Amino acid sequence: MNDGTAATAPEKLAAGGRAAPRIGAWRRFAVAALIVLAAALPFGLSNYQVFELTQVMIYAIAVLGLNILTGYNGQISLGHGGFFAAGAYTAAVLMHRYGVPYWATLPPAALVGFALGLLFGLPALRFEGPYLALVTLAMAVATPQTLKYFSWTGGNQGLNLAKPSPPPGLGIDRDRWLYLFVFVVLLVAIRIAANLLNGRTGRAWMAIRDHPIAAAAMGIDTARYKTLAFGTSTLFTAVAGALSAIVVGFVAPESFSLFLSVSFLVGSAVGGIATIGGAIVGGFFIEFVPNFANDISDAAPWAIYGLAMLLFMYAMPRGVVGSLGPLAAWLRARLRPGRSR
Repeated sequence: MNDGTAATAPEKLAAGGRAAPRIGAWRRFAVAALIVLAAALPFGLSNYQVFELTQVMIYAIAVLGLNILTGYNGQISLGHGGFFAAGAYTAAVLMHRYGVPYWATLPPAALVGFALGLLFGLPALRFEGPYLALVTLAMAVATPQTLKYFSWTGGNQGLNLAKPSPPPGLGIDRDRWLYLFVFVVLLVAIRIAANLLNGRTGRAWMAIRDHPIAAAAMGIDTARYKTLAFGTSTLFTAVAGALSAIVVGFVAPESFSLFLSVSFLVGSAVGGIATIGGAIVGGFFIEFVPNFANDISDAAPWAIYGLAMLLFMYAMPRGVVGSLGPLAAWLRARLRPGRSR
């Protein structure tokens, strides 16, 4: 009996060792299949449906930025609509007044967003929770009003932009080219976020979120990392704003109301506030749920919208991806060869 038991232990270890690469290979295959499917999807849809999905990806990038700040560093922001507007107007002014190519406006928009994030991240060193939320709320409230008083922003009328044409020789129209362009930016954003969160910076952010005093005692520079989290978060959101200006072809102060900031926070919570994949779910929620609410009731669409939020949060209090994560882990454990029975 002892010999038999001893013999089975290495076999189980070997089976577990073989299972991990196998699961990793299947995961990579599934991700590659999803990317190919998403890239082919616009060629079977109408132009308007392609535009809607492009907007979903733009909102997903913005929500991803908010997830980094709120989900992984524990700082609450109600002002990301203002940073979204900063990125949008950076791209719009560069394209409209200086003739900068649309793709070249993304780095300046990212730089502006990062600089504003660092500026607003400084109060994060002194305020926490609802007090920090009120500081960022000032950004969301003041931005639309401020944009009206400058001629270079177009004032109340905003700025009209010419939508970019696809590169010659591709044989696709403008809507599908913009979809693919935004899709590539989304993939790059997800990759950058994953590398950050799985590395030393991400571990420091999560340590500050969970136990700030213990993190400081361990030698983590909390002031530096909290400010960096704010800047990184607003960088993502500003890039999303620039993409929105490019895709829509128009910017105006009324497009960046306080409700946009609230929508980003709602999308983050519904998708999963401390997840990367939850940003995509949040993008779908922001784009489609208000439209569905209008279709259901013209008289009280926001009541339907609020009910949808309540149902999502009641059924999945950790967000869609956050709630499905344990289920996926359980399924992986069940499918792993050599598991204990």
